[in-house]
Amino acid sequence: MTIHIFTITLYLLIQALIIPIVISSAIHVNTCRSYCGNITIDYPFALQYGCGHPGFRDLLFCMNDVLMFHISSGSYRVLEIDYAYQALTLHDPHLSTCDTIVLGGRGNGFAVEPWREPYMNPTADNVFMLIGCSAGSPLFQGFPGKHLPCRNVSGMGCEEYYDCPAWDLVGHRKVGSGSYGSGPPECCALAFEAIKSINLTKLECEGYSSAYSLAPLKMNGPNGWSYGIRVKYSVQENDDFCHACEATGGTCGYGSDGIRQMCMCGSFNSTSNCDSVKSSSSGRTWSMVDALTGFSMGMLVWMTGNQI
Repeated sequence: MTIHIFTITLYLLIQALIIPIVISSAIHVNTCRSYCGNITIDYPFALQYGCGHPGFRDLLFCMNDVLMFHISSGSYRVLEIDYAYQALTLHDPHLSTCDTIVLGGRGNGFAVEPWREPYMNPTADNVFMLIGCSAGSPLFQGFPGKHLPCRNVSGMGCEEYYDCPAWDLVGHRKVGSGSYGSGPPECCALAFEAIKSINLTKLECEGYSSAYSLAPLKMNGPNGWSYGIRVKYSVQENDDFCHACEATGGTCGYGSDGIRQMCMCGSFNSTSNCDSVKSSSSGRTWSMVDALTGFSMGMLVWMTGNQI
């Protein structure tokens, strides 16, 4: 009787240990989703090479739980990733605000590599206020008389920004936003779309500020504006590939060339989705389980037979 109990116990132990291990080998875990501080990093972004969309590769870096965003114009701290509205909020330490105006051309501005332009740009309701630009700045070329490119964006502009206490500390002259016959305006507000690149060196500007509007919220006065750079991101092409990949249990990524999209299905990658291999891998998994079960049953019968 003792031998029978031992044999049955051995059989059940084999089933309990082996089968879950084999089955778990067919279950895919999303290893691309990660965190930096309290910010979730998910598609189309990623911290690991090969994860996410290729248009966003080598973009985010996590340093001491601080998420950094790096493009050709410089590095920015990521304050938020809003996946619902597909937007990032960035902070430039040399960005002027209502309390402080930073001069000396130290600000990053905002300019992305040409190949990234289809995937991200500042939102339409983000105003850039360029400060202390020279009369020879490309910003004012081709705009005779009062037809300057400067204008308000989403109710935010330089006339309101002049009311900030930082201007009293700087002591710069405040020239209106009209004709620049007596010199260029001390501040020129415009949307990113107007010039496509905020490069303080090329624009011959001493500094800049940036603020964005979160409709339908409307803040009264520049002291209540949200200072920072709000960037809209998108996957321009129809992203049916990633949807099909995720729908079949895969994780979206890209190949070693940094361009071609891949569907990561656990221990293998697919150029389409996981369905093409799931049925065969599932069959292999259960065949192994069946083999182990048959082996265990055979051992049980053999050991029982030897006891008779």
